[in-house]
Amino acid sequence: MSTSTVCPASKHVLVPCLNRVAWHQPLAWLGAGWDDFKSLWSHSLAYGAIFALLGYALVHIGWSHHHIAITLTTGFLLVSPFLATVFYGLSRRREQPGTDAFASLRENLPSIGLFALMLIFTLSVWERLSAVLVGLHLGSSRVPDASLAWLFSAENLEFVIAFTLVGAIIAVLVFAISVVSLPMLMDRRVDLVTAMMTSLWVVRENPLAMLVWAAAIVLLTGIGIATSFIGLVVIFPVLGHATWHAYRDLVQP
Repeated sequence: MSTSTVCPASKHVLVPCLNRVAWHQPLAWLGAGWDDFKSLWSHSLAYGAIFALLGYALVHIGWSHHHIAITLTTGFLLVSPFLATVFYGLSRRREQPGTDAFASLRENLPSIGLFALMLIFTLSVWERLSAVLVGLHLGSSRVPDASLAWLFSAENLEFVIAFTLVGAIIAVLVFAISVVSLPMLMDRRVDLVTAMMTSLWVVRENPLAMLVWAAAIVLLTGIGIATSFIGLVVIFPVLGHATWHAYRDLVQP
């Protein structure tokens, strides 16, 4: 449950009032996401399977190029907020039966499209940075037996630390601007700047809850990817539905 309310004061952007929540509130969002998944299982499973197959195909297409495989695997987290829009819409329709769950999507399509382009650009930047990191580490040598496990072993600790730090910085920035922005664009007629500013304020006012939420997303997505994307068939829809409930809990109408 919400513990307090704050209404950000901004001269240039009209940010709605926000709720401060307890650090463990993400567990409630996951529970609500699981309830949506069970209620909408046919649609959720179908879309989850599509995205899991897409992720599997993209990663294995680039498997012969190490930095591309790494980028696509880790980059899934960067573009997942946009991919999950279908689950936001399904949760909204369940919450408000009889309403057009995707009406605001059509009204805000330019903003949502621009946000998608931003994520794609971020992914392309991450691809170049990962290529530079791999290239600087390997030089003219090759990865033994095409083994990514070797590349991320203790033998290459400096590379692992550098790669993790750079990736974490990019991931944190994307998380901060997207934690509630796309559900907000799905729910009400606002511009992209307002949605992103709202997301940044949410992170600012709920640092512990956002830390737990980010850790849950990374952990569950990692499990899904580690199971050759099979686990994402269920995990990705649950996280998508849960994100909708996070938005509902954090941003006041």
